[in-house]
Amino acid sequence: MKRLVWFQEVDKDDVGLAGGKGSNLGELTKAKIPVPPGFIVTSHTYFDFLGQSGLKPKISDLLSNLDPNDSARLQRVADEIKRLITESKMPGDVAAEIRRAYRELGEGPVAVRSSSTAEDLVEASFAGQQSTFLNVIGEENVVAAVQACWASLFEARAIFYRGQVGFEHLKVGIAVPVQRMVQSNRSGVMFTIEPVSGDKTKIVIEAIYGLGEAVVSGALTPDLYVLDKESLSILQKTVARQDKQFLRNEDSTTFGEENNRWLEVPKDDVQLQKLSDEEIAALAAIGKRVEEYYGAPQDIEWAEENGKMHILQSRPVTVSREPDGLALQGGLAARNQGGIPA
Repeated sequence: MKRLVWFQEVDKDDVGLAGGKGSNLGELTKAKIPVPPGFIVTSHTYFDFLGQSGLKPKISDLLSNLDPNDSARLQRVADEIKRLITESKMPGDVAAEIRRAYRELGEGPVAVRSSSTAEDLVEASFAGQQSTFLNVIGEENVVAAVQACWASLFEARAIFYRGQVGFEHLKVGIAVPVQRMVQSNRSGVMFTIEPVSGDKTKIVIEAIYGLGEAVVSGALTPDLYVLDKESLSILQKTVARQDKQFLRNEDSTTFGEENNRWLEVPKDDVQLQKLSDEEIAALAAIGKRVEEYYGAPQDIEWAEENGKMHILQSRPVTVSREPDGLALQGGLAARNQGGIPA
């Protein structure tokens, strides 16, 4: 059983090993979409950790007879399980392999993201329920962030949601992609479908200055660009004023929220269009390629660094008609609920 795989070693059929996000990153890499390089700590490693640490029966006991609608108790149980996981020692050979892969990746800042084996499924979306750590630097911090991602599988909302959709808590695995961090000047999300109406002839791009988490979490109002998918001509542009941006905190030596901070946008840039018309069309062309490759509308996170566009992740978007209007599934639904993608 592989403890660790590189993006180019997995594809969309490896959800059980690499999780939804990890398998998609592998698939995009194989399709030669511009994805920053990285590796994945596999779900097998997580399950082995649970077994070797003796935590499985303890977690099972804590979750037995839990009423997920008792929010106070749910939060207490979630906190206790997360504490048990983060305070247990990671097996030395696993930690050594993560350190070695981090060095091979070139060290420096990385994004450490959770990738559940149950996320981005047609019947259920777990996107946004687990942790992401940005601009993590140093071998020990990367190892600690991986373990914190494992623990985040037991966030209160994740426990509640699994109960709602009937997934067994200890059968859902989690993989952890570790990816070279893009220090984005501009970033955002792109939908290869009009997300409100479900119009598949449109591409919608949202853009801000700085790290994309600020738009995903709803902290900032982005520029909005709507294009015709066939011709890539721009049909609509709404430029939003932006006074602050979320960027790496170069003084941080940990792996948590302190790694990033809010800074002022230069006054001359506050009211400018974030992407030029040429950049909008070039980015939409990449989105079109991704959709054509998967054969279905996509919810894509992108970032620009030093003039180059990078795709950070992609997940399917499905839109179904319900009696009271349109229902969105997949990553878009999680985003509309205010979740930062896991």
